[in-house]
Amino acid sequence: MQLLDDWTTAVCDALNLGPVTEHVDSGLVLQLARDVAHTVSRPAAPVTAYLLGLAVGRGADPTSAADEITRLAQRWPPDAS
Repeated sequence: MQLLDDWTTAVCDALNLGPVTEHVDSGLVLQLARDVAHTVSRPAAPVTAYLLGLAVGRGADPTSAADEITRLAQRWPPDAS
């Protein structure tokens, strides 16, 4: 996870987000992406992670928002393709 932590810090620095890395729950985002990739579709995973970040940026609790997305993904109809 050190590489991921280093990457997160570098991205935060590049985007002038300040010292937010201690508030980034990488495990939460990775679990959410895995759940969405397996229950909805792989391309939905990064888009969903972005939407989670958008919601958190607007004041949503990260864990509650991720839980809501996971529940939605679990109810999503299987891809018939």
